[in-house]
Amino acid sequence: MARTFCVVGAGFSGAVVARHLASLGHRVVVVDERTHLGGNCHTERDGQTGIMVHRYGPHIFHTANERVWAYVQRFGQFRPYINRVRAIARGQVFSLPINLATINQMFRTTFGPAQARAFIASKADRSITNPRTFREQALSMVGPELYETFFEGYTRKQWGCEPDTLPASILKRLPLRFNYDDNYFNHPYQGMPEAGYTAIVRNILAEFAQRIDIRLGAAFEDMPETFDHVFYTGPLDRYFGFRLGRLEYRTLDFERFVSPEPDYQGTAVMNYCDADVPYTRIAEHKHFAPWEQAQFEQSVCFREYSRAAQAADTPYYPIRLTGEQPLLQKYEELARASTGVSFLGRLGTYRYLDMDVTIHEALLACEQIESILASNGAQALPAFFAPQP
Repeated sequence: MARTFCVVGAGFSGAVVARHLASLGHRVVVVDERTHLGGNCHTERDGQTGIMVHRYGPHIFHTANERVWAYVQRFGQFRPYINRVRAIARGQVFSLPINLATINQMFRTTFGPAQARAFIASKADRSITNPRTFREQALSMVGPELYETFFEGYTRKQWGCEPDTLPASILKRLPLRFNYDDNYFNHPYQGMPEAGYTAIVRNILAEFAQRIDIRLGAAFEDMPETFDHVFYTGPLDRYFGFRLGRLEYRTLDFERFVSPEPDYQGTAVMNYCDADVPYTRIAEHKHFAPWEQAQFEQSVCFREYSRAAQAADTPYYPIRLTGEQPLLQKYEELARASTGVSFLGRLGTYRYLDMDVTIHEALLACEQIESILASNGAQALPAFFAPQP
């Protein structure tokens, strides 16, 4: 029996679920307040320079999940791309993530891998056996000098709070290497979509477009229809009208500037680690498409500023402060007690997720959705498909 579903949010999570529902013969309404597809992954051509820009900050696709890698390649060509980040700290330019070059430059040494490993082990705080916070995780990994140079000031700017209030899991995502590998990610599959991320999302939805009604620039709260079920990828607390209070998010402000030189900083991303520099990084977007950059005489860049999201702002990152768990648990309990809605994605589950993880979880949700609809109907769909940590 064909049903009518609403998918709130036109990013990867919403697009994957909407496509699958439509492939099963159901009617799907996809609604998003923004006037474009792709969510925070949206890419577009800069009006002045023609360069493809990542409108809401750099996104590099990286994964170890073969299924996800095969899935995204069905909807667009991915070009090889390695994310090599540089950082300015204390008047010097370093390579990130921390690797053998960073260590030797920082300490003015000429260590080999074994020497560097032993040296950093001597710096690390071994009294911290079970790191609970970002600061504890950093000190137990790299010791005070590297932590204070690369993480302390940057983290305060990025997250707007003390490192002692952030969970250790944020830092666990970053590698520490004792060779000269400056690839920011460890994953075997890495790339950049040749036509941009928005084209990928558009292609995910295109095959079953006759059953997918896309409404951009529209708010879910203003929709007059009723649906058999809603798949919600917006902020968890917003769905409930913030009745229990607001969860904490970070938002980003971007300061665009165009360099008359064809290459402004020589790399795609330059982090600014010092606390007295107000922005966290500068992204030079032509470097995200090296196969194109020779054709542009100018270069468009964005300084990135992070701050606490206010009521009218677009939320980017769930903070998940260590003291915020009671409020989050109350919202999760409220969600599980609700009917007719399932929560997906970074904002819907209030977790810091990379693109590949959101796609993986959406694909797993699709399998469960199909099975449940075939046997028990829409009323049996759960509030969460992914376990909540």
